Amino acid sequence: MSDDSIPHRKVLYGRRHGRPLRKHRQEVMDTLLPKMKLTAPAEDGRLDPASLFDAPKRDLWFEVGFGGGEHLAWQASRNPDIGFIGCEPFVNGVSSLLKHVEEGGQTNIRVVPDDARPILDALPDASVGRAFVLFPDPWPKARHAFRRFIGPVNLPRLARVLKDGAELRIASDDPQLQRWMLEHTWRHPDFEWTARVAEDWRVRPEDWPQTRYEMKALEAGRVPMFLRFIRKSRPA
Repeated sequence: MSDDSIPHRKVLYGRRHGRPLRKHRQEVMDTLLPKMKLTAPAEDGRLDPASLFDAPKRDLWFEVGFGGGEHLAWQASRNPDIGFIGCEPFVNGVSSLLKHVEEGGQTNIRVVPDDARPILDALPDASVGRAFVLFPDPWPKARHAFRRFIGPVNLPRLARVLKDGAELRIASDDPQLQRWMLEHTWRHPDFEWTARVAEDWRVRPEDWPQTRYEMKALEAGRVPMFLRFIRKSRPA
């Protein structure tokens, strides 16, 4: 039986390729990606976060589906003492991130041009200080609901790798997905929603930059929701 025939291992993302890459984008893929690429270890293998970067980092942050890479590059630039892992199967998105890195010179990013789940499964317990799932594909059809990353299968994955008190940030402009993500995460026993007033989910914090996906949503008249959850402390 193949992995894709098991519901919780099925592919979560859509297409891998968009328009053919322009010459320079292909060049940064050829030159930068080999230096930054992180590959999941063999089955049941483990990753040592301390070995991923040339210099020691005080924390590890993880972005699932970084899109065009604006947010990941911004965070890495402003937090050089933190190591980042970013996962994105869409080749054009990977090339976009690499262009940002070429311009910004960030050395604290490791790129996974593939599914985030094998990397999460290979990380040690309580090894991630912050995780981001921003504007993921809403997969609106009921038969595709299993593809939504924030849900009953992947929330335990995130809860395992997140440190006690670590923050999970999620965002969407799709009302159906907003309800789905809020309900599943709010009900999960390992997470606590930080919102106290409506502005807490209507307004981005200052350390959360705008992405092109958010700009497109606003231009189309859609209202983004910014959700922040804390990983509850593990029992003593």
